[in-house]
Amino acid sequence: MQDVSDQWKSWLNEYSARLMLFARQQSRSEADAEDVLQMALVKTWKTHQGPPNKQVVSLAYTNIKRCAIDLARSMDRRRKREDEASLDQGEMVSWFQLPEDDTSRALQVAMSKIPEKFREVITLKIWGEQTFEEIGQTLEISANTAASRYRYGMEALRRCLTKEKLEIGI
Repeated sequence: MQDVSDQWKSWLNEYSARLMLFARQQSRSEADAEDVLQMALVKTWKTHQGPPNKQVVSLAYTNIKRCAIDLARSMDRRRKREDEASLDQGEMVSWFQLPEDDTSRALQVAMSKIPEKFREVITLKIWGEQTFEEIGQTLEISANTAASRYRYGMEALRRCLTKEKLEIGI
């Protein structure tokens, strides 16, 4: 008869690939998926400390989903705090490999001022050369939503760039 730790090792060998696949689908990157899976497995083990059974698999999937949501929320809050801090300081973030000229600088400043959901669609469309269908799949939104975010984002960029021109007297 196997002891409990050997039973958990056997259970992990059997289900780890499936759990990782689900974690990848729930996460934004491979590294996030690994973190989510690890957090979910620890949570699952703490909740169900006895030998694993069929309900443990379902519990593990549930914990993966919850941990992925928690991690995404935490990262979004962090990104929002960092974006607000950089906007307050007027720090320009260089996302693009563009020539160092006034137009490039104005574009980068304008991109840092528009909402992230518009920025990511514009980046994928223009620099990533993706279709709205591909953008929709990447961001888990519809192609129509991707197209409208692109349209609204471009309008926001135009407003920012126009405002920049007025402020510097061009």
